[in-house]
This record gives sequence, C-alpha cells and structure tokens, in this order.
Amino acid sequence: MVVRGLKPQQHTLLAAFSVPDKTTDITTSHLTNPAKGAGQVIGYSHSTKLASKQASRWLSPYSTVLSSSPPCAPYYQKLGKEKVTPDMDIFETVLIRAKTLLDRLDAVLPPAHQTVAWEQTLACRWQHRNGRGALFPIPQIHAIRLHDLHEIDLQKQQVNQNTQQFIQGLPANNVLLTGARGTGKSSLVKALLSEYSAQGLRVIEVDKAGLIDLPEIISAISARPEKFILYCDDLSFNAAEPGYQALKATLDGSMVALPDNLLIYATSNRRHLMPEQMSENLGTQYIGDEIHPAEAVEEKISLSERFGLWVSFYPFTQDEYLNIVAHWLQHFNSPPLTEECRRAALQWALTRGSRSGRVAGQFARSWVGTQRLTSST
Repeated sequence: MVVRGLKPQQHTLLAAFSVPDKTTDITTSHLTNPAKGAGQVIGYSHSTKLASKQASRWLSPYSTVLSSSPPCAPYYQKLGKEKVTPDMDIFETVLIRAKTLLDRLDAVLPPAHQTVAWEQTLACRWQHRNGRGALFPIPQIHAIRLHDLHEIDLQKQQVNQNTQQFIQGLPANNVLLTGARGTGKSSLVKALLSEYSAQGLRVIEVDKAGLIDLPEIISAISARPEKFILYCDDLSFNAAEPGYQALKATLDGSMVALPDNLLIYATSNRRHLMPEQMSENLGTQYIGDEIHPAEAVEEKISLSERFGLWVSFYPFTQDEYLNIVAHWLQHFNSPPLTEECRRAALQWALTRGSRSGRVAGQFARSWVGTQRLTSST
C-alpha cells in the first residue's frame, strides 16, 4: 500500500483494507488526521494484517471527523453494510472493512468487566472466556434443603454450626468435606445456600484451574457486605498443578489474608486432596521409637491440614440407604416403601455398585416416574 505522509503504523492499518491492483488518491477534503491537521494524501495497494491496538489507536481520532464532516457523513452512515460492492468508492470500502474488523476484534478480545448485582444474585461461577476470568451468575441453582439430607446428622451439625458462626461475624474455619462418593458432600453446601441466602450468604463456585485467580476473586468481593463461600467441588491435585500452590498459599502462608467475608469450602473423595503412592512410604525413617515421615508425605498433607474443619463422610449401610429411598419417595408424593419397591431399590444399588444418597435419589426418580407413566396409560 502506498501511503504518503503517514506513520508506519498507519500504513499497517490501511493495509488491512487494501484493494488489489488499484491505486487511488483521496484529497484532504475526504480524510484528515485531527492530530496532524490537513495535508495528507492517501493511496492504496497490498500489505499485511494489523494489530488490534494499532487499529483502535489510529481509528479513534477519526470518529469525530467521520461523524461531523459533511463529505464523510454518507459513508459513516453506511457502516451497517456487510459486504463491499463494485459500485462503492474506495473510502466507503475502507469504512465498511473497518467496521467488519472491529466486530471481529470484539469477538476475540476479553469481555469488559461487569459488576455482579449480589443483591439479586445468590451464586456465581468463576469462568475464563477469551483468556480472562470473570464472575458469571448462575441462573438456575440446584435447590435442596438441609432436611432433605438424611443419615449424615453429625456432618450437618458440624458444617451448619461453622456456617452460622461465619454469617454472624464470629470466628469460623475453612472446611474440607471428604469421603465416599454420593454421600452428600456437595449437597450439603448447596443446602447451606438455600438455608442462609436470606441472611446474606452467597456462593462462588470455582474449579481447580481457576484457583490461580484467587487474588482477583478476593478483590472483587472483599468490600461487599454479604458473606461468601468459595466452593470448590470434587477437588484433587497433582503436585505440579498451579492451583495447588495458589490454594495452599491462600489458606495459610501468603502475606495476604482472606477477608472476613470469605471462607473456602472444598469437597473431595481424597482425604489429602492428592494421590498417594506406596513408594513414598519407603522414605520413612525409624530412629528409636520416633517416626520421621518422608518429606514427600509431609508435602501432600500440608494442603489438607490448612483447612480448619475436616468433615468425613462414610458409605451408607443397607438400612440407611433404604431410609433415604423412603424419604425421596415421600418427597415425590409417592406411596410409602413397599416390599416390591424395596427389592427394586436394592437391585438398583447392586447395578450401580454403591448404596449412596445419590443412588437412592436416582432410584426414587426412576421408580416414581415409571409408576406414574404406567398408571396413565
């Protein structure tokens, strides 16, 4: 592209709108640079792409000229056109291609920061889009109540008391819920939100990849009057993952303390959140009556011990499993547990290889739905 009187970066911009095999001069009555004044003459030929910063920096001075200068006004109003046609002149082609380019840049660049309306929002999820993390409200929250969680009374009492202390502004601990799958760890956190949202409790869900953004999350909510639970579900790490070190430093070790309106609740099937190898025990040294664990073992338990409250969940017995089935049947307004339903529930658990609260709820949905479908036909 042959451009006379312009800076190199302006050459680059015009190259993005190049017209093959054509050279045209446009006088200063059509286009002037407000920063430099009149006197520039522009021609066109081929070149390369431009960067977004160069485009926005060069185009911004012309926005007022394009909108106010009478010769350019017709072209400025035609920016809505989607493609270039042969009957357009060169300057109109440039404007249309500029709009197309900026539309594409909008799709690639990170979204503008949006403030969450926490007065109406109960829960958000921290997500990365276009390379930038942000809080996105969760439109539909899985609603469950504390009274729907059976056979985990001790665990409910411990976590509920800690959460009440937190909401009332009293000292409270970060919580790690570990144990058998499907026993109510995640459901307990969701039930706390249903129970205390009216008292200002809010939940921010973040996966382990987002833990490296903990400082950003903290800065976004530290000045808010609500109480926040940072919820990490099904958490487990390898030692090399960046989220492992970020969470460990945030819990205890960083110079930056957690704000008073934030606690971390994490669930995991692993007691220490990391895989443990048999080979690590070979480094244990026995000196007299003392046992000195290997440093690898010390490193692996160092994260879990930074949670002030450990709550363990255990597999249910057959009777506990059937009690949960009976509760969910009542929840769905179904007749009480019959012998036929009891046998079907046990067979369902055998096929799943687990007698958990999750399996009990899944069976109740299947049983109730099947019975009602059969009776309606």
